[in-house]
Amino acid sequence: MTAPAGNREGSRPQETVERALAAARCDDCVVIADETSSANLRWAGNTLTTNGVSRSRQLTVVAISRERTARAGVVSRAGVRDDQIEDVVRQAEKEAAEGSPAEDAQPLVAPGDGQASGTGAPAGAQADAGRAAWDDPVTGTGIGVFRSFSAALGEAFGAARAAGQRLYGYAQHSSTSSFLGTSTGLRLRHDQPAGLVDVNAKSADLARSAWAGQGTRDFADVDVGAILADLTRRLEWAKRRVELPAGRYETLLPPAAVADLLIYLYWSAGAKDALDGRTVFSKPGGGTRVGERLSGLPLTLRSDPTPAAAPGLSSAPFVIAHASTRRSSVFDNGLALQPTDWISGGELAALVQTRHSAGLSGLAVTPMIGNLMLDGGGSASLDEMIGRTGHGLLLTCLWYIREVDPQTLLLTGLTRDGTYLVENGEVTAAVNNFRFNESPVSMLARVTEVGATGPALSREWGDYFTRTAMPPVRVDAFNMSSVSQAS
Repeated sequence: MTAPAGNREGSRPQETVERALAAARCDDCVVIADETSSANLRWAGNTLTTNGVSRSRQLTVVAISRERTARAGVVSRAGVRDDQIEDVVRQAEKEAAEGSPAEDAQPLVAPGDGQASGTGAPAGAQADAGRAAWDDPVTGTGIGVFRSFSAALGEAFGAARAAGQRLYGYAQHSSTSSFLGTSTGLRLRHDQPAGLVDVNAKSADLARSAWAGQGTRDFADVDVGAILADLTRRLEWAKRRVELPAGRYETLLPPAAVADLLIYLYWSAGAKDALDGRTVFSKPGGGTRVGERLSGLPLTLRSDPTPAAAPGLSSAPFVIAHASTRRSSVFDNGLALQPTDWISGGELAALVQTRHSAGLSGLAVTPMIGNLMLDGGGSASLDEMIGRTGHGLLLTCLWYIREVDPQTLLLTGLTRDGTYLVENGEVTAAVNNFRFNESPVSMLARVTEVGATGPALSREWGDYFTRTAMPPVRVDAFNMSSVSQAS
């Protein structure tokens, strides 16, 4: 375990922010102090193998020079001691002085000027809605977060052993407290817990395999017994195996696989790239495709940082930008985030916008938000959708997803840990794995049924993006481009 940040680095993160701002000589300055603690468990063959905890702190200084043209210098360092804070500020100021003009330059957000409210009260103030105030101590996480989960996991090991199964996987939990201060007087704080469970069950001969995962804030909602029951059912499905050729199949995608595809769509939905003609969201001849219909069904893809609108999935309610990219701007730090529909009623409603790109597009400022949800008005479970399937495939998860063509958002990847044949309303066998070639944008136009939305964990992107809620969907002519030898 790494030594606690406070003992090793001296000041509390709040004090680090103030020291850095006090040391700044530039025209404007943004300081972000992130303190992260994490804990993990790993297991293999029905035996807990390792566990660990860690703690770290990162300091990011954005120095802005506005002489003649605005320039920004950004320096991020881990483990900064009190006597090194000024050095980080000076380095950021040096990079600002020597850098190129900042294309995304904007006035910094000031208190009462579009910043998030009630999300990180000023020093000495009370926090709203149970959120920590600026001066409150950082509590973090530790191995104790797994207390009830590890007991249930031990019972699952025994049950799996008795059933001739082997369980592999890991659980991890982190807590990051971000403190954002600016030379305009803004002081905002956000504490973000994040956790996940990733479980792979195999038959004793390792010939059959099934995967399940779940995102969680605190492990209180993780039902290990239910996860094991689901994996056991899928291993039973795989006792019969058939070989199928490549081709286009009616396909049922469970929520995890839907998350795999739509998270990548979200990451690709930057307005600046669309305006520059680089992506599937670029309009031929110029502009963006905002306002165009993407699906005949009333699908709504949305993000909402508030706890009430996204139970268990709430995220930072204001912009925390450690660097300027084509989808983010350090000048937008502290800007309030509002509930945003990216697709509304089947139509493309918004793209990820900074204040700079919004000025170019003439559309609303809609920065990226740390969660993603798809709603389609359906109420059916995946089992009910299986029961209405005459002949098709059921995927468990997707793997090794890579982009082939940004102009169509064509993705390729592999199926893994359970691809099944559905006949006459029942799962009848496991089938060979495939390589798929699909665009999630094109796929939305071929969705014919949407089930009930619920929390989902992407297999491919779960380590980076845990806060999603997705429904199972039925897709016509999903393209299994070739048979894969991957196991």
